[in-house]
Amino acid sequence: MTQPAIAGYEYGSPALPRSPVSAQDLELLKKTVLFTDEDAAALRRSKEILAPQVEQILDVWYGFVGANPHLVSAFCDPATGQPDTHYLEAVRKRFGQWILDTANADYGQAWLDYQHEIGLRHHRTKKNRTDGARGSDNVPFRYLVALVYPVTATLRPFLEKGGASAEEVEKMHHAWIKSVLLQVILWSWPYVKEGDF
Repeated sequence: MTQPAIAGYEYGSPALPRSPVSAQDLELLKKTVLFTDEDAAALRRSKEILAPQVEQILDVWYGFVGANPHLVSAFCDPATGQPDTHYLEAVRKRFGQWILDTANADYGQAWLDYQHEIGLRHHRTKKNRTDGARGSDNVPFRYLVALVYPVTATLRPFLEKGGASAEEVEKMHHAWIKSVLLQVILWSWPYVKEGDF
């Protein structure tokens, strides 16, 4: 896989630490959220619909975060209370790539390792380090889980713009819900007491 030229985007980099979640554990998680090969295919179909709309999707998601001070505080300098615009822009580029990566539905080791890295970057373990940012030192775990709904619910209208049948839109939307939930579970690793994941 060719790595995009996005600062801080290291998908597939051998420098990333290996995920502590094994491929077998991932398969059990996929089974638990009812993620099937049909879901993977639906995600891949969604890519051609969503790829041209990435910036508009990000506008919706960033608008939601920006309208909620408790969420935007993750990007704010604790000393001034002001958002770090460089940080917001850098994360936005990676978030756009995340949409495309999710739609690729490639659940190999490189993807698993990068999910672990994403979790670390939300947690105080690595928060702010990638971008030399001045944001809060930790994204509270409760907001990772809570954001599954607004992220997936607001995606549906974009899926509907692709001319797919209502049944296909439903399949793609459910696949996105399952995949986002699966990813947030993986991102939770650094938040969970050792031995309890």
